[in-house]
Amino acid sequence: MKLSDFDYELPQELIAQMPADKRENSKMLVLNRTDKTIIHKHFYDIVDYLDNDTLLVLNNTKVLPARLFGTKDTGAKIEVFLLECVNNKLWKSLIKPSKRVKPDTQITISNELSIRALKKTDDEGEWLVELIYEGNLTDILHKVGNIPLPPYIERKTNSEELKKFDMERYQTVYAKDEGSVAAPTAGLHFTKEILEKLKEKGVEIVYITLNVGLGTFRPVKCENILEHKMHSETFEITQEAADAINSAKANGKKITAVGTTTVRTLETAYQKYGTIKACHGASELFIYPPYEFKIIDNLITNFHLPKSTLLMLVSALAGKDFIFQAYKEAIDNKYRFFSYGDCMFIK
Repeated sequence: MKLSDFDYELPQELIAQMPADKRENSKMLVLNRTDKTIIHKHFYDIVDYLDNDTLLVLNNTKVLPARLFGTKDTGAKIEVFLLECVNNKLWKSLIKPSKRVKPDTQITISNELSIRALKKTDDEGEWLVELIYEGNLTDILHKVGNIPLPPYIERKTNSEELKKFDMERYQTVYAKDEGSVAAPTAGLHFTKEILEKLKEKGVEIVYITLNVGLGTFRPVKCENILEHKMHSETFEITQEAADAINSAKANGKKITAVGTTTVRTLETAYQKYGTIKACHGASELFIYPPYEFKIIDNLITNFHLPKSTLLMLVSALAGKDFIFQAYKEAIDNKYRFFSYGDCMFIK
């Protein structure tokens, strides 16, 4: 299967720069895989589609304020994007502009935090760096860091008010443990009220954790998609979640995953164990057509970038032609795309 098979044209104005006024007011395209119908709804209508034969699985990871702006001793401005903690104060990071940095370059972020570049680890600006600080890193990052919005979301001003807004809206309402450098965006549409309404209907809800890394969003560059290698992302499934998922499968309940990160976590665990077990692990699972899903039945997901692994995943679930038909309908009806955009329910 070729990369060009997963390309489509998207008008620039449909890339959402801000979220809906209220989380639940996002539009939702409902795709029925059985009869190939497409219905236009809003996310608050999700309550009508899920009932007591459903187990809803959400990713409760929390986005770290991992985007840092600093200067070299020459005064040159440098951006450091923390990706993953390797060991104590050593982190994998992206540095821009990478060509201005050499091994042992020190970048001052604030009085509390400096970063020393150690060595370049790939050709795309990824470095191993050492963080130099005293005290609690999380507290420091919340003082000096920025929420790492995707590059297609432009901010012409970096006002404190806007930073505070993104700090709230680029997190799910159920986010728990910081460790991601991007939000599991399908979950951004949920409110505490909607979760309560679903519980009242008898929908069972459990949480897993996958720390979203840059690899999820890095573009596929090889025309033969089989040559693409996914970056590793860490995940955790608790005993409570494992028991609920296995019980739901045994009792014929539908597993509805919220987001592609949840899908990859569950399918990775099943591939490894033949069931869902409580575990810490890492996923490098690349899902593309044809793929036989072992755990999930339905999916709530946002609209994804052209040529992305996420678009390939939803094409594996719903069929590539049906997904592209749905994307065309979404574009024709001015749906808003990507992280802050509208969503689909694939059933």
